[in-house]
Amino acid sequence: MKEVTKEVYLKWYEDMLLWRKFEDKLAALYIQQKVRGFLHLYNGQEAVLAGALHAMDLTKDKMITAYRNHVQPIGMGVDPRRVMAELLGKVTGTSKGMGGSMHIFSKEHRFYGGHGIVGGQIPVGAGLAFADKYFETGGVTMTYFGDGAARQGSLHEAFNMAMLWKLPVVFIVENNGYAMGTSVERTANHTDIWKLGLGYEMPCGPVDGMNPVKVAEAMTEAIDRARRGDGPTFLEMKTYRYRGHSMSDAQLYRSKEEVEEYKKIDPITQVLDLIKEEKYATNEEIEIIDKRVKDLVQECVDFAEESAYPEIQQLYDVVYAQEDYPFIPHKL
Repeated sequence: MKEVTKEVYLKWYEDMLLWRKFEDKLAALYIQQKVRGFLHLYNGQEAVLAGALHAMDLTKDKMITAYRNHVQPIGMGVDPRRVMAELLGKVTGTSKGMGGSMHIFSKEHRFYGGHGIVGGQIPVGAGLAFADKYFETGGVTMTYFGDGAARQGSLHEAFNMAMLWKLPVVFIVENNGYAMGTSVERTANHTDIWKLGLGYEMPCGPVDGMNPVKVAEAMTEAIDRARRGDGPTFLEMKTYRYRGHSMSDAQLYRSKEEVEEYKKIDPITQVLDLIKEEKYATNEEIEIIDKRVKDLVQECVDFAEESAYPEIQQLYDVVYAQEDYPFIPHKL
């Protein structure tokens, strides 16, 4: 694994803090009805992304996930201002304002969504990996889904094909305990989701998803295996979300005390405590990072709010053009 240095810890802290504050601002904008539709926040699960990015090669590796998908593209290199603009439905967004919260996408940065169909991205991730194997790109696809999606039949089909063809894919279930609002204990007669991989003789195991170092270690091993041509791995990231499934979730299925207990192992706090313990940064230097994050989030909001909404013509410009049907001009 790449060494976890002082610089890595400082980057983790700044990145995870940006992702948290970015989404905190989104929550406020949602209440103001500036973000419409659904809004699924990642608060608490940031270590899963931070650790994975440390293990990935962003020049060729890909990522695909479900609809809790705002911070992943930022981590992959997408301009956070464009992500914010997409969430506000503006033309400067990643999909020109037409994808919204659940469908962030960037071909340039190899982030393939944002998928609203529960579990729908699992076979698509295997398909992306098949393309990498076919074209010999050396890339590996990180395919994320939640504990609720682990009950989908498409998972078993994808696992079977991925093992049969030794596809360069890492399947990652982010087990935050409750899916949309039903605990893991109530959805199956087993609680160790990672054991689903055993039925396909797929390397698999649990990972502390609240610690970016543990995530990076497991992801490095899995990515190396895939890149060698030895096929997929299935990892269960045991994590927790501090907010509801979506902004409309009353969270009646868990207690406030339970949430507070998990906040004691907040990944951002864990990293910050180590930075202070190892004297990687002074309090003044940490304050500078905090201000830099705060300013960037505000810059994203300003950019999005000052951007225009799409013109109606755009609806016609994004459908398939037909050569023998010249009556509707296409610009895109």
